[in-house]
Amino acid sequence: MPAVSLSNVTLAYGATPVLADISLDLAAGQTHSLLGPSGCGKSTLLRALTGLLIPTSGQVRVLDRAVEPATRPAQRLANHAAGLVLQDGGLFPHLTVRDNVILPATLAGWPADRSEPRLAELESLLGLDPGFRFRWVRSLSGGQRQRVALARALFLDPPLLLLDEPLSALDPLSRTELQDEMKRMFRSLGKTVILVTHDIPEALYLADTVTLLDRGRVAQHGPAELLVRHPASEWARTFLGSAVPRWRAILGIVDAGKPA
Repeated sequence: MPAVSLSNVTLAYGATPVLADISLDLAAGQTHSLLGPSGCGKSTLLRALTGLLIPTSGQVRVLDRAVEPATRPAQRLANHAAGLVLQDGGLFPHLTVRDNVILPATLAGWPADRSEPRLAELESLLGLDPGFRFRWVRSLSGGQRQRVALARALFLDPPLLLLDEPLSALDPLSRTELQDEMKRMFRSLGKTVILVTHDIPEALYLADTVTLLDRGRVAQHGPAELLVRHPASEWARTFLGSAVPRWRAILGIVDAGKPA
């Protein structure tokens, strides 16, 4: 049984379709990337998995349950099934690090003697200094804030983790370090992870399978290596080829547009 299944999903704003007749199955226990240029529908598709957006037609199933509009009861269920990390972390600036991380447990009514051991466990997993607990999130670096956001998303131990360009605002060194940590974490936890990114190397490095989107449609889907070795179209070949580092071309290390 797939962890996520979309059947002929179309989602439109007025007469403009953002997702167009998408059918897709994503296996449980793997990391999947939704990859494509800005405006291709990646984040819209991710939000459709949470019930924040409802398709115009078609059906979305997550963990063998049809996704419903994000009413309060439905959202409580969704919060236990999926952890969500937004591009900027989505942390609350008026709360401390600790209160941001344990917020899902607070809303779920967990007692403190259950929350505190879980907090310590996630601090160890994500390399968060326990001394940060009572700091304001605005005092943290970008990489630290994203670790806090990941800890909050994982707090209730959901089987599904949804990440919407979580590393896009980080500097290259912090981004690389957190990519390595996330890859190790995904493997050790064995959760189903769906990662939205427009960063091609990031998608290929982190994901078991990649869904390449173009103007709201699936341009290609499969293992990362297959996309690189056998692009399904000239558009896919051009898009994937754009990952060649431009600085190498500028410095004359390789010719522009050719693989390193």
